[in-house]
Amino acid sequence: MTSGLPEMRASDAERERVAEVLREAVAEGRLDMEEFDERLDAVYKARTHGELEPLVRDLPVPGTAVPVAVAAASSGAPASWAGRIGGPATSRGGFAFWGGFGRKGTWTVGRRFTGFAMMGGGEIDLREARFEERDTVIRCFTIMGGIAVTVPPGLDVNVKGVGFMGGFGDLTTQSTEPVAPDSPRVTITGFALMGGVGVERKITRAERQRLKEARKQEKLARKAEAESGSRSGAKPRLKPGSTSGSASSSDSSSDSSSESGSGSDSWSGSGSD
Repeated sequence: MTSGLPEMRASDAERERVAEVLREAVAEGRLDMEEFDERLDAVYKARTHGELEPLVRDLPVPGTAVPVAVAAASSGAPASWAGRIGGPATSRGGFAFWGGFGRKGTWTVGRRFTGFAMMGGGEIDLREARFEERDTVIRCFTIMGGIAVTVPPGLDVNVKGVGFMGGFGDLTTQSTEPVAPDSPRVTITGFALMGGVGVERKITRAERQRLKEARKQEKLARKAEAESGSRSGAKPRLKPGSTSGSASSSDSSSDSSSESGSGSDSWSGSGSD
């Protein structure tokens, strides 16, 4: 499998290799069982390399500790946004009336996608999505409902929606992550009436867990370094009873005994005469 050929058909052996990476990841605690089940199901449904890539992009090859794009493991090349552009759309819209709809995980966004929610809600998650074309327009319409759009760091997003007695919020500008030069261009527009549409950037759960683990390891390393420095700078302890005062007292006693012994010898000699 190579990220340079995202539309090449995947073989059973390639699917099994990706499944093995997922099994290894859940055994190491990198994935929880819920996410493992979701990804494994997507593996066996995948038809092309491009559909397999997002499933293991954030995981290391079994036997290594370095995260790599395992879908491109045979070539060792890291995955890029270019590998997520192209292919037939799996969805071009979502509809919710007194209910909800969701588009998340590994799915392919149509060139034009329309979401509608009336007295209900919708979720559009682009963090692991592919794109039919580089330029994508997502239209969101809500009436007394809401639609949440989640985009990954680095994705080029432009929000143009309008809210009336509601809101069309753009939280993507709060991120300091620069836009990737090869990123798709996504325009999010629409209208919210007595409802809301919210667009925000978030990392995936797997990435969040990895960052949490990295912070934990860094904290442990600092703690170990501090303890090592504390031990090396500590003064040697004296044994109980071996203080300098005791030593002096002992020496004095010894000297006194020696002097007493000398007096006894001379006195004894004097008596024998």
